[in-house]
Amino acid sequence: MAKTAAFKAGLGSLDYDGINRYHDRIYRISNAPERSLDSGNQVGENESFYTRRRSLYVMFLLYLTSRLDWDRWIMMGLIGTTIGFIGFLMHQSVHLIAEIKWEKTNHFIHENILKAWGWLIGYSVLFAALSSASVAFFCLPAGGSGIPEVIGFLNGTIIRHVFTLRAFAVKFVSCMFAVGAGLPVGPEGPMIHIGSVIGSGLSQFRSRALKISLPWFTRFRNSEDRRNFTTAGAAAGVASAFTAPVGGLLFAMEEVSSFWSMKLGWMIFFACMLATFTTDLLNASFHAFQYSGVFGLFHTDKFIIFKVSNAIPVNAIMFLPAMVLGVIGGILGAAFTIINLKINRTRRRLVAKVRKPILQKIIRFVEPIIIMIVWGTIVIYLPAAFPCKPLVCPQGGDDSAPAMDSSSGQHISFSEHKRADVNTNNMSAPTSFGIYAHNHHISDNDSGVAEDLGHGDNEGSIHGYGSHHGHGQSDNASSVYCPKNSTMPYAIDDGVKQYWCSKPVVVNGTTIGGTYNEAASLLNLDGQSALRLLFSRRTHLQFGYESLLTVLALYYFMACWAAGSAVASGIVVPMLFIGGLYGRALGRLLVDLHGGVPESDFWTWIDPGALALIGAASFFGGVSRLTISLTVIMIEVTNDVGFLLPIMVAIMLAKWVGDYITHPLYHSLLEMKCIPFLDTEPVVYDNQQNLLNLELFKARDVMHSPVITLTPRESAAHLAHLLLETSHGGFPIIKWNDDIKQEVVHGLLTRTELCVILTSKKISEQKQAGVTITPQIEYEELSKERLPDNSNIIELLEKYVEETQYKEVYVDLEPFVNRSALHVQEDFSLHRTYIVFRTLGLRHLTVVDSANRVVGIISRKDLMGYNLEEKLEQRKRRGYSLEGGIQKFLPSEQSQSDVRIWCRNCYSTPIREVIISADHVQAKHLPRRHHGPEPAATTSTSPCSTMTLCRTLM
Repeated sequence: MAKTAAFKAGLGSLDYDGINRYHDRIYRISNAPERSLDSGNQVGENESFYTRRRSLYVMFLLYLTSRLDWDRWIMMGLIGTTIGFIGFLMHQSVHLIAEIKWEKTNHFIHENILKAWGWLIGYSVLFAALSSASVAFFCLPAGGSGIPEVIGFLNGTIIRHVFTLRAFAVKFVSCMFAVGAGLPVGPEGPMIHIGSVIGSGLSQFRSRALKISLPWFTRFRNSEDRRNFTTAGAAAGVASAFTAPVGGLLFAMEEVSSFWSMKLGWMIFFACMLATFTTDLLNASFHAFQYSGVFGLFHTDKFIIFKVSNAIPVNAIMFLPAMVLGVIGGILGAAFTIINLKINRTRRRLVAKVRKPILQKIIRFVEPIIIMIVWGTIVIYLPAAFPCKPLVCPQGGDDSAPAMDSSSGQHISFSEHKRADVNTNNMSAPTSFGIYAHNHHISDNDSGVAEDLGHGDNEGSIHGYGSHHGHGQSDNASSVYCPKNSTMPYAIDDGVKQYWCSKPVVVNGTTIGGTYNEAASLLNLDGQSALRLLFSRRTHLQFGYESLLTVLALYYFMACWAAGSAVASGIVVPMLFIGGLYGRALGRLLVDLHGGVPESDFWTWIDPGALALIGAASFFGGVSRLTISLTVIMIEVTNDVGFLLPIMVAIMLAKWVGDYITHPLYHSLLEMKCIPFLDTEPVVYDNQQNLLNLELFKARDVMHSPVITLTPRESAAHLAHLLLETSHGGFPIIKWNDDIKQEVVHGLLTRTELCVILTSKKISEQKQAGVTITPQIEYEELSKERLPDNSNIIELLEKYVEETQYKEVYVDLEPFVNRSALHVQEDFSLHRTYIVFRTLGLRHLTVVDSANRVVGIISRKDLMGYNLEEKLEQRKRRGYSLEGGIQKFLPSEQSQSDVRIWCRNCYSTPIREVIISADHVQAKHLPRRHHGPEPAATTSTSPCSTMTLCRTLM
């Protein structure tokens, strides 16, 4: 059993104990299955990016048909089109579920609010339960957005059950039901994961679940191509979800991919284009799966999901509120990350206390149902706390700029889309607001209009729920008309909700009367429709402070709670909605400070809808810390290029403020889920929170030593014993060098490859001792990422160990050795070691001495932040060994202070005037930067040439 456990462990699996020592509370992925026998099945195992080069691989390339990249373009086209079609199905399904829900709710709320609550809770809980059950009982890794898992995989980490057919099916079904039910989540994150699964699976043209392996595109069955197509799938998922092809490309480049090239960028751009084209084409032709009658006509309101129709010129003063929104977005975004992580850790800790797996699944299943009940109750009953507001013109308007006044009690009489000539002879004199009051008496002939006013469905521009005994109407029965010659129609958006307030009626094409509910207009509709109302222009007084801030507080907490529960969900729409709420509140404040709706072109930028857009971008940036891709996505989804610069300012400030407080959400989730991630640049701090310069350390400071090595010819029994007794994921191969009479590094073999070699029938059926066997193994068989049947392999390995003849049955490993495995000198810079390892996507890095003898090995675990800090702190306590004449540097507390002073003044002080704890450092030994032969140090050399020495102590 001990041997089996060691064999199952494998090198490179996460050192959870080390992580738990470094972080206060980090837990394993809940219900993570037992790790498999080969290293490719580890939770958090590393995978090489580039194909390992060996003799077998060279032979494979020789027989491979020579071709250009036309097959890659075909595969990119297939991936983009497939994801576009899946995106269409997602959009239509969500709209269909939500449409049925709100249609019935609108009908019931007029009759009885309790009946409306019962319908909405019952309907929504049904779909929330289906969404949660699919994740909790069938595929737990399909929960959440899946973005951290995609980032980790593309960084080189193997994560189990994330890119499977089951994960794809559960992700789609769970996301569709969760978003359609009305949970405070969005579909964009799951679409990224779904796209990655399609890119990863479709490119291989084989499926383990379906047990099929088609004979096409076989040359893509390697880690490098698979990751490239997975990256393309993630980008296409963004493009389909947002209808933003350029944004999808930039998102993949900025956030998801760890390995990028211009050639890959062109191909991904092609995939994003096809994904967007497919989604837009089908969405424009169907609504809730009902054919619109027109195929091929692209409607702007279909593929520009938050289209801004009224452009506003940007004023230089506008950058001040944009900066304020950026700071608010950074603070609230960082707080969102912190709260969400605390909720997730609390959830995981509580679930871990339950021992029975079935009870753990039930707990995960019930939580989204509770969230749905709480949120559904808020959605139905919260609007009752807000009064009905009349659809009126603003205060301070005149003939050239009609206005709306929420306090006058006089009803608006115009529609932005249907405006009829008004006979001013039937109007009274202008009121104090510069508009005309008209006493409209409903005659018997207008009984139909009167009926519509009280109960019937209104076909005008305002879509509402209907009236409730005239609740919220003003006692003043006169209607107010805005003049027909108005040139700037400030209005209430036609998408506001009446709740139980009275609906307007249309007489001769003119909208008369009616009230609406602000909170209902934010809550009683899907997320995209609510965002359109927040982004609407020239609707300055449409929402007040009370409704915006109340909904902000409640939605903020509910979105934090829902994110991370056992449903497939994203947080893009919630992030935009939260940012739009506080952005619109700031815009309303500026309107009041201005003294009313601005009439001059110079001040038209004071528009709550415009600031809501900037606020949405700022909160999105504060949570995700995206910059380039986020800016482009916001422009693509709104078609408002004029606001490019204010959006950029808000996003940059949100990122700076957020980075100062905490990590981005996705990267924080990587740590919480124990997914090893190597960032582009290492950032390591010591115990005093001082930033360490890795250039001052060496590869040997973090390497794992001693190392178990193999020769190109080993016995089957020895190899089997090694696999059963150790958990290492890779073994350096050494070979005798006749020139120097020593064994030097020759290459490397991974654990999985050794397992595949030993399962060769040529070895297992060998009965004669004293022979050397060269197994005949196809390249595709050797390049497997994981082994199919672990129990059989253990049984075979134990046979090799127990039967004595296998001690003299030798295996020729030469054809399988990876001769391109990199190795570095033990004195190689640690910073450059990290860059080489991360940039080339390595799995193991052998460390050698000056004679090319193996002295250690570095894996991904050794370069993780917690491990670097632990080992380098030990190295600092032992002292530094630097070249250039300084043999030992063990600075005292006083000398550290002296060096800091010297660093601050080094630009003006020559070296001969520097005295730094002379017992430890001689100034004449300090080297300076020089290209070419190293000259002798002089007493006039500037101390700035040894700036790295300062950084050692600071």
